[in-house]
Formats: sequence, structure tokens, C-alpha cells
Amino acid sequence: MTNLFNYIDRSSPIHRLTGATKFVCLLLWSFAAMSTYDTRMLLALALLSFALFRLSKIGLRDVRFMLGFTATFMVINNILVYLFSPQHGTEIYGTSHILLGSGRYALTQEQLFYHLNYFLKYLATIPIVLLFVSTTNPSEFAASLNKLGVKYSVAYSVALALRYIPDVQLEYHEISQAQQARGIEMSKKASLVSRLRSASSILIPLILSSMEKIEVVSNAMELRSFGKHKKRTWYMGRPFRAADVASMVFCVLLVALAFTLNHINGSRFYNPFR
Repeated sequence: MTNLFNYIDRSSPIHRLTGATKFVCLLLWSFAAMSTYDTRMLLALALLSFALFRLSKIGLRDVRFMLGFTATFMVINNILVYLFSPQHGTEIYGTSHILLGSGRYALTQEQLFYHLNYFLKYLATIPIVLLFVSTTNPSEFAASLNKLGVKYSVAYSVALALRYIPDVQLEYHEISQAQQARGIEMSKKASLVSRLRSASSILIPLILSSMEKIEVVSNAMELRSFGKHKKRTWYMGRPFRAADVASMVFCVLLVALAFTLNHINGSRFYNPFR
């Protein structure tokens, strides 16, 4: 079964950071990557994100489905950007160096450079998102959020949502196996349209099963008077350490660097054609 947004337990420096630290770093990292089109910084963030992935001991095979999905999305997105705005790079950088063709769809160096930056933005952010999901224990994340001041009922709801994703995935897999045992072809032997039609037939039993589990969990929490008191203790709670503070400071510096580069470049875009 393909892993999709599952917590993967490993012994690594990334796993030892608190969930709140990783969440804050994720927000700051994403903000830094989204706020600039400076190629140098985006390339550095992309390389650093893959280095952190290696440091976390999470193999690419563990997240190969999401990486494949992201790669497909990036290719389609870049193609659509070019089809609908083939001269956007020329408009941004103010010059036009034609490589191929002529007219509206003439391929320019500026457009290719814009697509490169667009591609680097994904490489700089997607691995960090996958890293956060793969290395963050949902229960510990909820405890960390509560320590940051988030109401514990909200923090617990976030933890339940993260913990429920693998359950939904497993339920989908089991229903799919049951459907195939009844003769419904859902393997690669069937056409894409047939597989999509068969997959859609799983949604109704999956939704009904999910609603039943939600009701069970809700009743169990209500019987235990969840939400009655203003505070609660956390079995998975961990204190902030020096590594947590250093990680957040580093990500704050990344945001500051992004704004500094924007100021030096005169805009969000680094222009090598000037």
C-alpha cells in the first residue's frame, strides 16, 4: 500500500524537534520561498530541503507517490502557464532574447528563466511539506500547539485529522481489495476511465465508514468529558530545546534574507538580463 501523508518514525535530528517548531519553520520557510523569485535563493532552498530530507532518514521511496504526483502537477502547470501566457517572462524582465519560433509563442530566454524559477519554487517548498508530515507525530504536534497558546480542543482536532489520514487510506485499500475480489478490475490492466469509474464507486462506502468512525470517536470523547476543563495534560508533550530555538531563528533569517534580496533586486525577481 502506498504511503500518503503518514508519520514515519525514525531516529533523526528532524524527528527530535517539537511539532510546533517544525510547523513554525514550515510557515516561515514557505513564506520565504513564496515571497521571492531570486533564483539563487530558490536554488539554495531547494538543495537545503533535499539535504534536510536526507538528514531525516526518510527515503524517497517512502514518499514516492506524492513526489510523482507533484512532479506531474509541476509539468502540467508549467505547460499551462506557457500556453496561456507565453510572453510573461519577457514582460517581467523587460527584454526579449528569442531562441525558437516567432510571434506570440516564440520561445525566449526570459520565459525559460521564469519557468525555471517557477519550478524551483516547488522544489523549495514541497519537500519541506512532506518532511513536516512524515516526521511529525500527530499527538506530539497537538501538545506543542497547545504549548504555543492554541486552545487544546483545536490542537486535538488537528491531531485527530492527521492521525485519521492513514486510517482513510487503509480503509480505501481494503474496500478496493474487496471490490477487486468481486471481479471489478482496478489494476493497470483496465483503462484509465474504467479505473476512475471503479474508484468513484468506493467513495460511498468509504464516506459511510468514515462517518461511523467519527461518531464512535465523538461518543468516546463525550463520555470522557472532553472539553470540560480549560487545561489538560499531554502524554506526548516535550519541552523546547536549543535545537528548536536555533531552527526557528534560522527560518526567520531566511525570511529576512528573502526581503533583503527583493530590496537589492528592486523587485521580487532576480534579473540576469539587465
